[in-house]
Amino acid sequence: MKSDKPYNLEERTYAFALEIRLFLRNTIWDPVSWSDIKQLLRSSGSVAANYVESIEAISPDDCIYRLRLCKKEARESGLWLQLISDSNPIDVIIHRKIETLIAETKELVKIFVTMIRNKSAQQTLR
Repeated sequence: MKSDKPYNLEERTYAFALEIRLFLRNTIWDPVSWSDIKQLLRSSGSVAANYVESIEAISPDDCIYRLRLCKKEARESGLWLQLISDSNPIDVIIHRKIETLIAETKELVKIFVTMIRNKSAQQTLR
């Protein structure tokens, strides 16, 4: 079974941020969720931006720091998605989409945890 997710992590984090934006644009939200939505927009974009920063890191420590930020922002995106889901009357289709996006945040967190561990291990071997 072939995954439709980009193998390139830079592309995948960009696709995640874009998917969040397109999803939010095409749905009407209760005004109570507007601040959560703004936070979600920021955190999802920050995952992609910090990954790009990690690629261009000025040192191994800077790279690890950026990857930690990626992990933090991915987890935060999952929180905002869950809050939006729980605080809005949503239909089954929107609920499924949110669940898919939350699953992606969890996968990204796992990827970043692995990358951080590997980079940290490389640091200690030096």
